[in-house]
Amino acid sequence: MSGVDDRLFATDAREIAQCAAEWIARRSFESWSAQNQVELDAWLSQSIAHEIAFLRMEAGWSKMERLTALRSPERTTLDAPVKSRSILTRAVLVLVMVAASGGAGVFYLSSSVKQDYSTPIGGHRIIALDDGSKIELNTDTILRTDFSARMRQVQLLKGEAYFLIKHDAARPFIVTVAQHRVTDLGTKFFVRDEDNRVQVALVEGRAELKSDDAGIQQHSVVLTPGDVAIASAASLSVSRKPAHELSDELGWRRGVLVFSHTSLAEAAAQFNRYNTVKIVIADEKDGQRIIGATLPVHGVEAFAEVAHEVFGLHMEKRGDAVVISR
Repeated sequence: MSGVDDRLFATDAREIAQCAAEWIARRSFESWSAQNQVELDAWLSQSIAHEIAFLRMEAGWSKMERLTALRSPERTTLDAPVKSRSILTRAVLVLVMVAASGGAGVFYLSSSVKQDYSTPIGGHRIIALDDGSKIELNTDTILRTDFSARMRQVQLLKGEAYFLIKHDAARPFIVTVAQHRVTDLGTKFFVRDEDNRVQVALVEGRAELKSDDAGIQQHSVVLTPGDVAIASAASLSVSRKPAHELSDELGWRRGVLVFSHTSLAEAAAQFNRYNTVKIVIADEKDGQRIIGATLPVHGVEAFAEVAHEVFGLHMEKRGDAVVISR
């Protein structure tokens, strides 16, 4: 390419932004030829990151042109010093970046930004995203984000997460878990990956759940508030739950587990998700007894006390286990 600075072919997000600014400066303050346009088109075609950076810079520059008279006769001279052009370029970069993206444009100019998040057993973590969305991770969860200027993708590798998503039709928010995908349509929902099945419950808004397995007869469904979808490798079904039941299932966000007409065995299994000390119900028949209680997520001993007071069962510590028996 004739007469073009090598930096115009950089790959770093910040350098790409600088390059886009230089292209804008050259086109605005210098004589622009057909060859210049060919060179710009070649740069734009190199990657989507180049195109996105240029479009954002161009939009921001158009706004700045309406607000300030940066373009003066002496700056359009063909023989303008390189130093003057450098100052102009920096001015374009700073002003356009601020005007177009509120100072946070570098994140969106990157072709892809990936980040992993996790919680230990019993952990709870809130992730505040740059777009105003939030994700809450429950116990023993691994989640990976992959954000670009055109897409927000999240992969739930393990565990459970609650999503409060700021809808953006131009940048869809997609959660992938196992062989299933949840696409946000302006939503609050939670997703749990457990025992070879995926549970998606919609609290507010709408979301689309799709399965990549063509063998499932119903492989796509749009969820509305109260819908609870259960997806496995072989099936996809949807049922409904009242708002208070969904709130109970999200008790972990408040640090509690809510049991309503729950068997001891199922309650113990829930506690075991949050604690390294495991609850063991010695007798299968005792495991079928039904309880109703709200207990701290780490309240293993509180659970044992309820079992004792209500059913006369006893607790015995054995290493990393608490055994409940007659």
